[in-house]
Amino acid sequence: MKILKLLALFTFSALIGCNDAKKGAAKQTFLAPKAISKDSIIYSFVFTGCNRIEHGDKHNTNATNASTANIAALKSIFNDISSLKNKPSAFFFLGDMVLGESNTYDLDKELKAWDAQFNDRSFSNISTSGIEMLAVPGNHEMLDRQELPLQGTTDIWMKYMSNYMPTNRSSVSIDSLDNRMTYAFTRKNIGFIVMNTDTYGVGTVTNPKGLEGMVPTQWVIDKINTFKADATIQHIFVLGHKPYYSNNNPSTGHQGLPAGPVLWPVFNNAGVVAMLSAHVHDYQRMQPNDTGTYQIVAGNAGSKGPASFYGYSIINIFSNGNVQLITRGFTKANPYYTVPIPTVFTTRDSTMLTSTSNANPYQSIAQ
Repeated sequence: MKILKLLALFTFSALIGCNDAKKGAAKQTFLAPKAISKDSIIYSFVFTGCNRIEHGDKHNTNATNASTANIAALKSIFNDISSLKNKPSAFFFLGDMVLGESNTYDLDKELKAWDAQFNDRSFSNISTSGIEMLAVPGNHEMLDRQELPLQGTTDIWMKYMSNYMPTNRSSVSIDSLDNRMTYAFTRKNIGFIVMNTDTYGVGTVTNPKGLEGMVPTQWVIDKINTFKADATIQHIFVLGHKPYYSNNNPSTGHQGLPAGPVLWPVFNNAGVVAMLSAHVHDYQRMQPNDTGTYQIVAGNAGSKGPASFYGYSIINIFSNGNVQLITRGFTKANPYYTVPIPTVFTTRDSTMLTSTSNANPYQSIAQ
């Protein structure tokens, strides 16, 4: 009888132990999904462009220094990005970082000074923030004062700015137009295509120096199709200084990209999330076909123009596939190269970039 009682007690204890183990296992299984949220941000990047000062302010020490950047706005933007709670992984600077558009001697000095400014820790913490800086050339880095090609600018750009280009990029292999600054690369589940929108084509009788904006169209299309066919790539972004669509008056000289009519249908059909650009000194968001690919113009980094605020935009990629756009900025002061004290950044636009018609359209104040 004692033996039977002992066996019964052992069996009861064992059952309790098994049940407790099952409860513990169930508890761990329940907690695991909470630790990694289904809608957590897996990658984040920021973008902006057009920070250079006006030609008349080149020697205005209240406006700039040897970099010819709007240093007050640049410092404010760098510091705000560096202090973001959700630190972005990358920062795309979409051209017109320096004044340029004069001669290669000046361009060399300005890009050298911009590089030094970026790495100056007394100016900002951006260089030690761990954020990958990716610089994209604009017309002020590539052209002369008449908006014509300036020989030697590509070599000067590569001399100082190749450090701000991804080392694992895929570039045009054979190209008579010297498209070293048009390339593609991936981060996480995102395919990025960066275009130098100020490459010139072969000259003609009416345009002896060639037509501006002659990007390697077929190479870009092939790269988009490669990304689309890759099961690991869920989002595609195209970036360049000049946009295709713009709400700016063409009389200002800020026309869209000549290759746009060929490229945009490809973007839309391939599910490219957005073309991100600058050039127009304003912030604009639009969905040109009402559905599909977005055109986001973020040329409000500090250059004089119609923008009501200076700042930058953020793209958050979520693990559930959602893509979020947040634009932050501060109200522009007068003159344009000063910043209000205190300089307060607030959210100026926020939406999910849906492929369907966006339920939250944005209208630029400058339009």
